[in-house]
Amino acid sequence: MRYLHTMVRVSNLEESLTFYCDHLGLIEANRYENEAGRFTLVFLCAPEDLDSFKDNSGPALELTYNWDESGYEGGRNFGHLAYRVDNIYETCQTLMDAGVTINRPPRCGHMAFIRSPDNVSVELLQKDGSLEPMEPWLSMKNTGEW
Repeated sequence: MRYLHTMVRVSNLEESLTFYCDHLGLIEANRYENEAGRFTLVFLCAPEDLDSFKDNSGPALELTYNWDESGYEGGRNFGHLAYRVDNIYETCQTLMDAGVTINRPPRCGHMAFIRSPDNVSVELLQKDGSLEPMEPWLSMKNTGEW
């Protein structure tokens, strides 16, 4: 397993970039804009982590800017921790066998979400792309929130 990123939602992308980049010293490593979904993702990393981030192995901070959001209350600005796993199906089965609820099953063979005992969302991402979608994951419904 490899740590990937922590996601936080931001209500003003430019102010956040000023804080994280100009003041804290992080650099923008990647940006993804989704007009249909009305959101922008900006991945920031420490200068020392830029090469490993570009090799898809370095840690990052993901800023998620939802274009129509008017503000976040009650800690909803914190998103999730993310880890890359060797086999998402085996990882999720091991977690289920240990009593962990899979909140968002890996129906696509690529992504799943679980929660810590303190309700911190944890995203699991399949290493090297996606596995072939398969049962029982394909038919499994979401449980709770993530």
